[in-house]
Amino acid sequence: MMTIEEMRERKEELMYTSAVIAEKSGVPLSTVQKILSGATARPRRATMEALELVLKKPSYHYEYSPDTGKAVCVEEEAQAYRPESGNIRSGAKPVDSWFGLEPSERWPRQGEYTIEDYYAVPDDVRVELIDGVIYDMGAPSNEHQRILSNMFLEFNRCIEEHGRQCEVLFAPCNVKLDRDNRTVVQPDLLVVCHDNRNESENDNDERKGLVGVPELVAEILSSSTRIKDCTVKLRKYMNAGVKEYWIIDPDSERVLVYVFEDDVLPTQYSFEDTIPVGLSKGKCSIDFGRIKEKWYRFRGLEISKFI
Repeated sequence: MMTIEEMRERKEELMYTSAVIAEKSGVPLSTVQKILSGATARPRRATMEALELVLKKPSYHYEYSPDTGKAVCVEEEAQAYRPESGNIRSGAKPVDSWFGLEPSERWPRQGEYTIEDYYAVPDDVRVELIDGVIYDMGAPSNEHQRILSNMFLEFNRCIEEHGRQCEVLFAPCNVKLDRDNRTVVQPDLLVVCHDNRNESENDNDERKGLVGVPELVAEILSSSTRIKDCTVKLRKYMNAGVKEYWIIDPDSERVLVYVFEDDVLPTQYSFEDTIPVGLSKGKCSIDFGRIKEKWYRFRGLEISKFI
């Protein structure tokens, strides 16, 4: 029987919320929360067994083989597949689809993955690698892409008007933040200023993306990325040395702008504001009202004129 501490650790490893555990186990949400918080001193054995069925590690797992283009089911005792060796133990049985698997089945070695594993994932499976952990990324929505495309135009216009040796890039674009083999992220939008970089930083492999830290990064929130963008990636960008981080929330029509050199707390703007770009020292700003107007126009919605 798993201990409560083991269940907590496994919950974090699987990135499950208490609500997800309640749904999968059939245990009421309030009971799950009380047990995992330690508030229930002596939980019933049947309840603990139900939670363990959700949280226990499987006796097998699935790993992707670039040779076959499929996931394979590997017994725990067998040697795990490593892309650099191409070694899958005989007897591993292929499964028909990579999709539909639980996160623990797709990524059983969370915290141990490297860039070699990341590049072995097929191009049509969108993931990010952060400190050895692989995060699934769903396909962006049309709303997301409309906002992103108009942000790109606004940032590009800003750079051209002020003659900086910078360029604006957008996802999918691999960014090897830490110059190690454990992190590759795909920001929605990033600004790279080459006049601030030395020769080695500019020497990037175009196929594998950018090596180093962008000056500015922007992420557009969605239901599947909200928690990661506001916590894991916020800490990662700040610690890696990103100077400015924009978080765009289409649901609330708000933009949070972190300028890490000035403060760890963000400044909040609405989709009707003109937002200064901190990197430009006030010379450049992004008219989010114009972005919102275009976004709404193609959604078929009416909006009032902005003053």
